[in-house]
Amino acid sequence: MGSSHNNKSRIFTPCTRTHQIGALLLVTTTFFLTRLFDQSFSPCHSSPVNQDGISHRNHVHISDGGRSISWPERGYGSHLSLKIYVYDENELDGLKLLLYGRDGAISADSCVKGQWGTQVKIHRLLLQSRFRTKKKEEADLFFVPAYAKCVRMMGGLNDKEINQTYVKVLRQMPYFRRSGGRDHIFVFPSGAGAHLFKSWATFINRSIILTPEGDRTDKRDTSAFNTWKDIIIPGNVDDGMTKRGLTLVQPLPLSKRKYLANYLGRAQGKVGRLQLIELANQYPDQLESPDLKFKGPEKLGKIEYFQHLRNAKFCLAPRGESSWTLRFYESFFVECVPVILSDEAEFPFQNVIDYTQISIKWPSSRIGRQLLDYLATIPDEHIEQMIAHGRQIRCLWAYAPETEPCSAMQGIMWELQRKVRQFHLSAETFWLHNGSIVNRDLVEFNNWKLPVRLP
Repeated sequence: MGSSHNNKSRIFTPCTRTHQIGALLLVTTTFFLTRLFDQSFSPCHSSPVNQDGISHRNHVHISDGGRSISWPERGYGSHLSLKIYVYDENELDGLKLLLYGRDGAISADSCVKGQWGTQVKIHRLLLQSRFRTKKKEEADLFFVPAYAKCVRMMGGLNDKEINQTYVKVLRQMPYFRRSGGRDHIFVFPSGAGAHLFKSWATFINRSIILTPEGDRTDKRDTSAFNTWKDIIIPGNVDDGMTKRGLTLVQPLPLSKRKYLANYLGRAQGKVGRLQLIELANQYPDQLESPDLKFKGPEKLGKIEYFQHLRNAKFCLAPRGESSWTLRFYESFFVECVPVILSDEAEFPFQNVIDYTQISIKWPSSRIGRQLLDYLATIPDEHIEQMIAHGRQIRCLWAYAPETEPCSAMQGIMWELQRKVRQFHLSAETFWLHNGSIVNRDLVEFNNWKLPVRLP
């Protein structure tokens, strides 16, 4: 009994302070040695950091004034590898109506001009693209060309006709039914977005939508933009400003610019725009907002427009009928820092562009003297920095051929590559043990008869 008591005493003897300190030192030493070992042998390397202390691990890298560009490997891959089928205008009954109107009188050349020209440019560039395939069976994605916004604005089709024609065209696409539209691409180049096709939510709510508009809920209950499947594209800046070399208008040195800021646009009855016009009346030496005429004998020419735009350090970009504004993209080509006054605005290629380096976003609820006071405090050195960063990435706003190493189309292609699916699923398609795709009547895909039932 005595021996047992002595053993228990030895086991439960409390630690002295010396023991506690020794244990703490052992744990601390082990921790630091483990961290050192991990850093020495880890296969991962830290992200490269530029002189401003900004990591570029997942940023697009453009160098030599836009002469070379590289996309981050994380999330994109090491190179572009995709095949896109472009539907031919003669292939589908009704497609010509969406391109040229009911009388065929609207030309692509007339539609390529202005802020909606992306619908034509993307179509034309894909027709010439090395990523185009003429074999549907090998395509990763399918492009549906339509100039519906232009056709509508020029009286070629009304809203009802556009809606009926889209549905008619879609019913002639077996591949659209096979995937539920998930691998089909549509361009809607205006603020209305996919709402231009009034039944979009029924028929193309799973498709990839290319649009400059990320939000249009001000007049509708549902936004047609989905951040997981759709792609924000740059607006269509006049080619005369985006081409290499001598452009229509050259930027001015900051020291020669007359105004702190400008707003070039119509009021359109929008609160933010009306506030800017009133602010310009109160402080005409700081903020320019001329009464612009966009039609009639006093219409402002494009050269005069860009000459006005370049004459300020900051270009104010409020929302209009919708949240996006072409002025945001135009400002980069006169080297004026854009100030976004549109709370819901979305911008292209957010995975790889840090917009805090090239622009300012200010609450639209705080348009007033406070905004001008804030802009006046920004040193010219910092403005020059922002302009320099914007100069590097603005090639991504230009719709140029693939021979150009940096363009809007190259950015769109990288984003489209992220949308490619290995497997196609639809509520109207089924598959059997041998991998064959069938419809509800168990008819194999290659034998489906037109018009097909839409998902």
